[in-house]
Amino acid sequence: MTLPFERLKEALLVEQMRLQEQMAALSEVAVQDNLGYGNHQADDASAAFDQAKDLAIRINADSLLKQVNSALRRFEAGTYGLCVDCNKPIDAARLQAIPYADLCMDCQRKRER
Repeated sequence: MTLPFERLKEALLVEQMRLQEQMAALSEVAVQDNLGYGNHQADDASAAFDQAKDLAIRINADSLLKQVNSALRRFEAGTYGLCVDCNKPIDAARLQAIPYADLCMDCQRKRER
């Protein structure tokens, strides 16, 4: 099965834009200066929960953005689609499911152990 590399690259660029927008939106509401100074404990707890949730989403988005950027760099270097550990081709179905994948399934399993 031949891989539609240009379609995968376009998907990566779209995902890069989406993640950058998500992180920018989260940066605008990341810190609430008066946390803990509200009139009601439940309101403060809700605000703290929202702040923690937004931080977790931002950390995840940042991690994904780094993986997407790395995949785009591999495109430019001509190594996209090759496992970064063993240099064997990554299965086409894996790349279609996870365009930023940098490991073949065998190497991924080894790292997870």
